Amino acid sequence: MSKKLFTSLTLALWLFMATFSSLAQPNNFVVDTNGKPVDNDDEYYIRPAITDNGGRFTLINRNGSCPLHVGLENTDLPQGYPVKFNYLSNNVQDEDVRVNRELIVEFVDVLTTCVQSSYEWRVGENDTNSGRRVIITGRDDSTGWYDGYFRIVETQSVGIYNIQWCPIEVCPTCEPICSNGGILRENGKILFALDGAALPVVFQKKDD
Repeated sequence: MSKKLFTSLTLALWLFMATFSSLAQPNNFVVDTNGKPVDNDDEYYIRPAITDNGGRFTLINRNGSCPLHVGLENTDLPQGYPVKFNYLSNNVQDEDVRVNRELIVEFVDVLTTCVQSSYEWRVGENDTNSGRRVIITGRDDSTGWYDGYFRIVETQSVGIYNIQWCPIEVCPTCEPICSNGGILRENGKILFALDGAALPVVFQKKDD
């Protein structure tokens, strides 16, 4: 083998390995509306990247009973509740949230008459009309324990993301029906639900 051919093959192999490595390691940081990494010690408002889709994420009293559902405000006024993100394992050393990592999402600073032990997100019931799975809050040990793990996935636009339910990291044998979250309009309310068009979102740090 000539030296020139050997050099070309080596370069081609290096480029392939570099490309494969960048695709295989979903370690990019999630950034907020100021372009700074999202920190799991801080609180953030989630809101649609396109304001015509609603306002900040909030708690929705869907049918007059608990638990409360995850949804969006009907306006883009500064309302809604912030969230915090927590990794599924305390062994994770990163304080900055990364894309494609499974997380617990929880509303904080909640003031409501519906007292719950937790306002963590989880997959709830199927909507009877659309068949879509709505997102509710609170723990329920009677359902699949992996229902409360979500991930933030990138879109083609920097700083704009989808929120996805696909708990293959915590339960690789569960074969979940993965889906991005989107909006479901019902009786003047905006619910957050799976199995429909994805809702691109951004993360705004509280008090910014």
